[in-house]
Amino acid sequence: MKASLIIIGNEILSGRTQDKNLSYLANWLNEIGIQLTEVRVIRDEEDVIIETVNHLRKTYDYVFTTGGIGPTHDDITSESIAKAFSVDLEINQGALSILKEYYKDGELTEARMKMTKMPVGSELIENPVSRAPGFKMDNVFVLAGIPGIMQGMLEGARQFLKKGDVVKSKSVDIFTPESNVAEILTNLQAKYGSVEIGSYPFSKENRFGTSIVMRSTSDDQLSKCDTELKGLVKNYDTKY
Repeated sequence: MKASLIIIGNEILSGRTQDKNLSYLANWLNEIGIQLTEVRVIRDEEDVIIETVNHLRKTYDYVFTTGGIGPTHDDITSESIAKAFSVDLEINQGALSILKEYYKDGELTEARMKMTKMPVGSELIENPVSRAPGFKMDNVFVLAGIPGIMQGMLEGARQFLKKGDVVKSKSVDIFTPESNVAEILTNLQAKYGSVEIGSYPFSKENRFGTSIVMRSTSDDQLSKCDTELKGLVKNYDTKY
């Protein structure tokens, strides 16, 4: 199972706000066997949102969006998703009921009513933090951009997701430049095609080295690759 993430927000691209959702979502999905394989960061522009959503929802099992479902004028994600699916935007009665219960009399302003408007046919995603729900359209999951709220919504989205094969990982730290082990890694990758092997330079304890990470859904292949790698680099100073 594969997924993509669309991070929507001018504030992200301007550098004013730092995204904190990508890492959390990737780890959360990995735990249920869904691999996050593509991420795009786009502006709050209707045409861009529509084009991006329509492309990715045809490419991946699941698409997640974050940002743009709040009460302000530049929160245009819900309307854009409706247009991507060629359906109307309407007040979702379930969302309206939730916000009527949450807000006191007179507090459900016109701006807050905007958070009840969703594409026709959407299914609500519970928001245990601030109550205004996200929603799901087919394989597209529309979530808030605020990290704490997004994380709560993910738990509400869990019921709609099919679990895949969980990716396991093993790592070896070698205190040598990655150029010294490049040939070893190339040969291992050719031999173990079902194992994704990555090498990442690091500096620890005032020493430079290479962290080698192996990831696979196959426990057997991962274990064999790990064992062979350790044998090939045994002459280097290593940490497991």
